[in-house]
Amino acid sequence: MINKITHIFLIAILFMGNAFGQEQKSKNMTFISKEKHKEGIHNLKIIDGVAGEKVVESLEDISPDLATYIIEFAFGEIYARPLLDLKTKEIVVVAGLTAMGNVEPQLKVHLNAALNVGWAIVEIQEVILQMSVYSGFPSAVNGMNALKEVLAERKERGINDPKGINQQTKIPKDKTRLDIGIEQLEKLNAVSIDKLNEAYENVSPDFIKYVLEYGFADILARPGLDYKTREIVTIAALTSLGITNQLKLHIKGAMTLGVTKEEVAEIMILMGVFSGFPKAVNGTIVLKQVINE
Repeated sequence: MINKITHIFLIAILFMGNAFGQEQKSKNMTFISKEKHKEGIHNLKIIDGVAGEKVVESLEDISPDLATYIIEFAFGEIYARPLLDLKTKEIVVVAGLTAMGNVEPQLKVHLNAALNVGWAIVEIQEVILQMSVYSGFPSAVNGMNALKEVLAERKERGINDPKGINQQTKIPKDKTRLDIGIEQLEKLNAVSIDKLNEAYENVSPDFIKYVLEYGFADILARPGLDYKTREIVTIAALTSLGITNQLKLHIKGAMTLGVTKEEVAEIMILMGVFSGFPKAVNGTIVLKQVINE
C-alpha cells in the first residue's frame, strides 16, 4: 500500500514539475504570493537569522527559483502553520537533519536557529546524543562537531547562549539499567517487553538487552529533556530516515505521552520540506495506520 500510494504521489509531483517548467521564469518571479514572500522573509530572519540569509543569497546566482521556494513555501507557508510553535519546529528539524547525517551545512543553519528560538545548549546536545540510538554514533558525532563549530562562531559574534545543566540517568541502588529501560519502554504503552523478548530471544537475546539498557535507560531516561519531547524528535528522525516499522511504535508511544495526531501530522509536513515528500507520505500513512488500529 505504501509503495502504491508513494508511486502515485511521485507521478503527481512530476506532473506538477512539468507544468511549472512550461511557465516563463525569471529571477523576480513569485510563484506563491507576495504575502507568503513577506511572511517567509520575516520567519527566516527570526528563525535562521544571518545563517539562513546567507543560504538564500548563495542560491541567487545559480537557482533564484529555489531561493524563492525556500522563502515562500518553506518559511512563508510551512513555518507559518500555527499548530507547532517555532521552538518545537526547530528541535524537530535538528533531529531530522542530524539523523540524515549528510547535510552538515543545513544542520548548522538550524542549530543556529534552535539557539535563536530559545533552546539551551544542553537540550540540543541531548537531541544529538539521542540520535546515536536511531541513526548511529557517526551521525551523533557529526552533529556534535557541527554544534561545536556553531557555538564557536556565535561566540565570536558576541552571542553567549545559555548552557543548561547536563544530567545523566540516575540508577537507584535497588534497580539495574535493564530495570530502568523496561520502565521507560512501558511508559510508552506501545509494545510489551514479553513481545520483544519473544521476537529476539532465539535470534539475538543480547540485542534487546542493549536496546533497553542503552537506548531506553542510558539515553531516553536522561532528565535533560522530557519524554514527550524525546518522542517528538524520535518521530522526526525515523521519518527522515524512512524507517516505518519503528516509527509506528514511537507514534503510539508519543500519543500515550500526550502528543496529538494533529501534532504528529504536522511533524510529517515539516519533514516533507527537509527529507522529501515521499518520506513524509510514508510517515503519514503510518500515522493513519496507528489511528485506525
